[in-house]
Order: sequence, then C-alpha cells, then structure tokens
Amino acid sequence: MMRFFLLLLLVGGSIIAWAQPATPYSIEQVLSAPYCANLTAGRDRVAWIVTTEGIRNICVYQFTKASGSTERSQLSQPGKVIQLTRQTIDNGQELGELRFSPDGRYLAYVQGGSKNAKGENPNPVSDPVGAEQAVYIVPTDGSSTARRIGLGNHPSFSPDGGRLLFSQAGQPVVASVTDQSTGWFATAAPAVSKLFTARGSLGSFSWSPDGMRVLFVSDRGYHSFIGIYDLAQKTISWLAPGVDRDVAPVWSPDGKRVAFIRVPGLRHGELENVQGGNRFAIWTADARTGEGRQLWHSPADDGGFAQYYPAEPLRWTVANQLLFFSEHEDWMHLYSLSPEGGDKPIDRTPGPYEAEETVVSTDGQTMYFSSNNPENDPLDRDRRHIWRVSLAEKNPKPVSVTKGKGIETDPTLVGNWLVYRSAAYNRPTGIEMHSLSQSLEPIRYPNSLPARFPQDALVEPQQVVMKAADGLVVHGQLFLPTGATPTGSRKPALIFMHGGPMRQMLLGWHYRGTYYANAYAINQYLAAQGYVVLSVNYRAGIGYGRAFRRAERQGPRGASEYQDVLAAADYLKSRADVDATRIGLWGGSYGGYLTALGLARNSDRFAAGVDLHGVHDWSWRGNHFTPGGEWGIGPDQMKEALASSPNADLSQWRSPCLFVHGDDDRNVSFNETVDLVQKLRERQVPTEVLVFPDDVHSLLLHKNWLRTYNALDAFFNTYLLRQPGKGVSTEK
Repeated sequence: MMRFFLLLLLVGGSIIAWAQPATPYSIEQVLSAPYCANLTAGRDRVAWIVTTEGIRNICVYQFTKASGSTERSQLSQPGKVIQLTRQTIDNGQELGELRFSPDGRYLAYVQGGSKNAKGENPNPVSDPVGAEQAVYIVPTDGSSTARRIGLGNHPSFSPDGGRLLFSQAGQPVVASVTDQSTGWFATAAPAVSKLFTARGSLGSFSWSPDGMRVLFVSDRGYHSFIGIYDLAQKTISWLAPGVDRDVAPVWSPDGKRVAFIRVPGLRHGELENVQGGNRFAIWTADARTGEGRQLWHSPADDGGFAQYYPAEPLRWTVANQLLFFSEHEDWMHLYSLSPEGGDKPIDRTPGPYEAEETVVSTDGQTMYFSSNNPENDPLDRDRRHIWRVSLAEKNPKPVSVTKGKGIETDPTLVGNWLVYRSAAYNRPTGIEMHSLSQSLEPIRYPNSLPARFPQDALVEPQQVVMKAADGLVVHGQLFLPTGATPTGSRKPALIFMHGGPMRQMLLGWHYRGTYYANAYAINQYLAAQGYVVLSVNYRAGIGYGRAFRRAERQGPRGASEYQDVLAAADYLKSRADVDATRIGLWGGSYGGYLTALGLARNSDRFAAGVDLHGVHDWSWRGNHFTPGGEWGIGPDQMKEALASSPNADLSQWRSPCLFVHGDDDRNVSFNETVDLVQKLRERQVPTEVLVFPDDVHSLLLHKNWLRTYNALDAFFNTYLLRQPGKGVSTEK
C-alpha cells in the first residue's frame, strides 16, 4: 500500500509540473526591449524616440547623397544612428513633438506633459521642485547637448529656419534661432517673446510658405475662427467667420489660400460625445480677403473621429489636391478633392478596411498609408501593413508594399527611402528603412535585441472570431501556453479588454505607445505562466468599420459591448483545455470598466479581476472633466448611465479584484476607484489596491508598470493558479 501511495504522489507531482511548467522568463525580461515611436522625417534624415525600460531618448539617422549625385532623391545608405539626448534614468517626463528645421540641422522637441485642470504638470517622481513642459532644440549631428528654449509645446520652425514658433499657455510665442555661426546655440538660450495676442484659446499655428504670416485657430467655446497674423503689418484677419467651429487649417502651396474643416457650432446645452459624430464640410478661403466657400459636405454625421484620430486630417498637396479623412462610406478612408470645387471626392483607399497614417511623395503623385486591408490575408484584419496608391489616377488601386505576419505603420519618405515602424509577434516596434530605387539591404533599428529579452520563447497569437448574443461578429487574439498538456488537464484563462475604447489589439506588438505594447507583452507573459489568454476586440473599437465603432447602446447607453466579453467567456468555456471555473478578467481604462462590470454582473462566471484605472459610474463621469463627461451624458440619461455601470448593483459582486490607479489621472478620476473600493469593503468583497501618488493614467514610470504587472501576476496566481506565496506589496 505504501508503494502505491508513493507512486501516486510521484505521478501527481509530475502532472502538476507538466501542467504548470517553470516560467521561462520574467516580467522584467519581456519588458526589457527598446520601443520606438514618434517617427519624424526631415530634409535628409529621420528621427524617433526610443524608450528602454522607461529611459527615453531621441535618435536620428542621416542619409547621404549617392556618389556624384546632387539630387535629394538619390540618397545612399549612410553610417550610423546618432543618439541626440543622453537620458540615463527614468524621470517620468515624456518626449514628443519632434520637428526638424528646414535644413535638417536642428531638431525641436517637447519634454514634459501638459497641465491638468488644476494647472499641474505631471510629476510622477514627486520632485519637490515641481515639473514643467518645455521646448528644446538639439543639433542633429550630435555636436552639442540640447538647449531649453522656453515653457510651451507645439514647436514649428519658420521656412527660413531662423525662428521657432510655439505655444505658451494657449498663446503664440517666438524665439530667434539664427545660424549656429552667430553663436546663439553655444552661448545663451534665445529670448522668447509673445508674437501676438488674441481672444480665445489659440492653437494649430503654422507658418505661411513665405514665412511672413502665421495661421491659427481661435477656439471660443461654442464656435471657433481661423485667423491669420501678418508679421509685417502686425494685424489679424479672419477667414469666413461664422457660427461654426472651424478647425485643421492648411495653407495652399503658394500661400494664397487656406483650406479648413468646418463643423457646426454647439447648440445651447449640447454635450460633446467622443463616440458620436457630426456633420462637417471642406472649405477654402482667400488668405487676403478672407472670403470663403464650401467645396463639399458630408452626407450625415460622418465627422468627429475622422477629424481628430489621424495625424493630418486635412492637407493641401503640391499637386494642388486636398486630402482629407472621412467615414461617410463606412470605413476610415482618405479622399482627394479639387480645391477649385465642382468635383466629387475620390476615395484613394477604396475597400472594406481602415486607412490610418499617410505620407505623400514630394511631387504629390503618390501616397503611402498604413492599413488593415485583408486583401492579401484575412488575418491582416488584425494587423497593419504599408500600402501605396496613386494620387493621379481617377480609379486608384492600392498596391501592398509590405506583407506577412508583421505590423508596419507610420510610413514616411526621405528622398528615395521609405521609412516606417515595424514589429512582429515576438519583436517590439522598431524602425525599418528601405531604398525605393536601389538594391540595398534594409536598415533596421535596433539591429539586435537585448540578450535577456525572451524573443524565442514568445508564442504567436491566433486570430479568433466569435459571435455575440445579438449576432455581432467579434475578433480576438488567443495566446496559448507552450509545452505539452496532460490529457484532461484544464488551465485557468484570462480575458483582456483594451482601453479607449477606440483601439484594436493586434496579432503582434502594438504600435500605439508603450501602454498597449506593455499590455501585449504581459498577455505573452501570462500565457507563459500557464494561462489561456484571450484579448477581445469588443464593439466600440476601431478596425472593423464605422458601424462597429459606433455600435448602438454602448457604454453609458446600455453597455452593449459587455455581450462581447460574455462571448469571449463562452468561447473559452467551450475549449477542452480551459477550466471554466477559473476565468479571470483584466484591462485598463475602458478595459478596467469592463472588468469591473463583469465582476459586478457575473461573479458566477468570472473568478477574479484586475481593474486598471477603470470607469465605475457613468452617471458620476457625466459630471466630471467637462459637462457630459466627454460622453454626452445629460441629466435625462443619468439613470441609464448608472444602470450601465459596475456601481449599478454590487449585491452580486463576490469575486476578488485588484485595483490599480495613479492619483493624478487626467482621463479617469481617481475618486472612482476610491468610491468603489469603499463600497466593496463594506460588502466584504476581497479587494487589493495598488496606488501611485502623482502618476497619471498611462503610468509614466517604468518601475510603476513593473509593480503593476508583478501585482497582477501575484494576484492571479493566488486566485486562479492557486499558488499563493509569491507576495506583492499592496494594501488589502
């Protein structure tokens, strides 16, 4: 009998070890690789921001002319990457808004985040001195360190490169930044002076082609105007002023006209709704007389998202075409329109897919864009690739430039080189450069990853297509644990919900900042821990058309997207390798909202959850930040908003939850977590909290992300893997 029990123990032990193999890598390792963003092109070079374990720096790559060539269109492969900044610690201060001088010799950028409603800049390290947001300039040859120019953001060099315009507290200021030979850079920072003063909150500044005028928007609440400031005359003129909101102005190549987007002005009591839409029109105006006319208007409320999501919602090309984004044919597409009027817009990205970031060739004849066009592979619906299309043809047919399993976004052009951001399922976002005219090896940055980054241990996620209870088709990405599984062994599972909600998780490393890149990495890590992980792209997200993004009764108007979370749970329950009694939820922001909603409504289905800075009461949100809470929640919708919230009925919430929040959150009020945790404690629901004083929504400190994910790991280990003892520094 003793020999029998010893044998049973040995067999049982082997099954446990087999079902739950040792973790092949740590959270620190999977988050150790560089991440590249903010790709920006100059005259003959490109720059980007690289973040490595929270340490942010700016890099530049300069192309050189081919031997014997004087044309910028013939740039040969150059030497090396130059790191322009020398940050060695994670100070929690973001870098952004990279802008080259016209000759490419200097780069302006912004360090630090904008103020919150109380006038406080992000200060996640709690520096007693405080924090700021300021404009800097650095030489692109690496010959000198960066120089602080002044407080502000949105820098823009004049066409001659001698002046730098930027915004300071909603007003335009200018600094003289003459040639380096005069010594301005080597000696003292240039003096900053106010350019002009005007009513309203001013923004969208841009120099005229001759550098003698500045175009701007004056936002006055219910309406906004497009203005031109004349530097010589020191006068302001207004372009076709009306009772609407005029935005996104752009100069014509000759500086004689301005194009802009006109959106109806707000009515009394009307509330902004980030998930709604509005009518919009394309206008042009004479820059001298101010007289304007409408060229085209949308058939319905097709504006809003298409005017703020793309980096350049409107542009005027050198080939005399207006390019603008619109969803009036159900997908986010880019259209061309003659500035002379009379013609209908031409869809330059036709097909059932979304077009995102774009770049136009210097002759205005060709456009490159990133898209989830599934023409080459149905799985590309959940990827991004680069496409090329003619801007000269009347019936353009886009041609794929990149294919395969990668994620390619943000195309830009430098002479005869196409540069874009590139990632894969086992490689974070880097930079790739391809010659369009020569047979040269592509240039990649970084050309290698840290030795401790577990590239070979990562799993390739699978596309999963599910159907919600109301028949809506929903996509997801499935991460399966590696290694053999004993017959009959069932694993715990996790459902991840992204934030936004205007986001889409992909079959590879995410391109939209470290927030979503980290989330993808942690889903990989959780799969390595032994979980079956399903990331669900619920309705209200992007990538599947306007009808999907603007699905009825979403969020505060009925929480219809919760059906998609339940569909994901049903899918996992149907799998033979999943233990249906051990399914957990996790997500951030809107994903935190859906996590809390799932635990409140269905603790019988979801065993535990991790809620990162989620919305918990839509009726409360309706009175936060701005009237309507940016979601159009009016007094007559408060009852429905509350019913669509986790706070609506906490009587069924029994499953444990870990709450994570920074108390300087500018997206979701920290008070929402304070409130809900108190209510759950009163009901004796197991809760844990992890709070980061002075950090913001998208946590700025890498160490705070590490603490978050290690806490998440320990929490799910306790309640799903049922392996207590790892420990985590949280308040219970």
